[in-house]
Amino acid sequence: MHLCYLACQATLPGSLTRRVDAYEHDQMIENLRAAFEVKGGRVTAVSWDDPAADWSLYDAVMIGTTWDYHDRLDEFLAVLAEIETKTKLFNSRSLVEWNCHKRYLKDLSERGIATIPTLWVDKATPAFVASAFDQFGCDTLVAKRQVGAGGEGQHRLQRGEVVPDMPSPMKIQPFMDNILKEGEISFIFVGGKYVFALLKTAAEGEYRIQSCYGGQEQVITPTAADIAAASKAVTALDEIPLYARVDMLRGADGALLLMELELIEPFLYPVQGPELGARVFEALEVLV
Repeated sequence: MHLCYLACQATLPGSLTRRVDAYEHDQMIENLRAAFEVKGGRVTAVSWDDPAADWSLYDAVMIGTTWDYHDRLDEFLAVLAEIETKTKLFNSRSLVEWNCHKRYLKDLSERGIATIPTLWVDKATPAFVASAFDQFGCDTLVAKRQVGAGGEGQHRLQRGEVVPDMPSPMKIQPFMDNILKEGEISFIFVGGKYVFALLKTAAEGEYRIQSCYGGQEQVITPTAADIAAASKAVTALDEIPLYARVDMLRGADGALLLMELELIEPFLYPVQGPELGARVFEALEVLV
């Protein structure tokens, strides 16, 4: 099996503008290649916007470190549509198109998945933000782009502070203190099956848990109830994804709330879950 791992120019080795977190791309490639080569397979990393790419050369394409897609969304989706005419794409374009806009959380909430209370707004004006504090009855909010990734364009807002300009459509949520107390729990699924989980914590003075902001992660053994909560989010989908990362945060009552269901280009923590590549290969043997 020849797998194409879809990346972007800024994560590929040798790029003049390589991202500070591109080492995560290297970890994914090392893990996947080792697992595939043992089975006689191959993994090739290709930038999604490479005009010379021939997608028909691959048995499957796995969306990986395409970490600039949200700034070129229409172009990205057009490439995915082309890929699907040449080979198998994971996750599917339809799933990506649904997942790329954070309003998917509203859909999942309507399907019975517990999520963080959210307000959706095309323009987060000072007046709207002021009303959000009152609606949630809190003094700290977090504002995130409705189409975005990696914490870019995200703001933590305190009542009474000057509201920064936010040109993109945003989702506004009460700031959940447990992100600082316990941290965020990520559950990794392959082929719809739970594989492992991590606890991700922020650096001192930070609240974002991504590695580029100094975040740390450690493998944990979650309870059966926590795994069931994460599994419920995956099984609520219209199709079972090849891979999914379910990011959750514990609410005041101790139950987990869905923060994000990452189905497009999530980092899947292969160092913490060394079995990841083998599980991907096994799932693809069934799907391709």
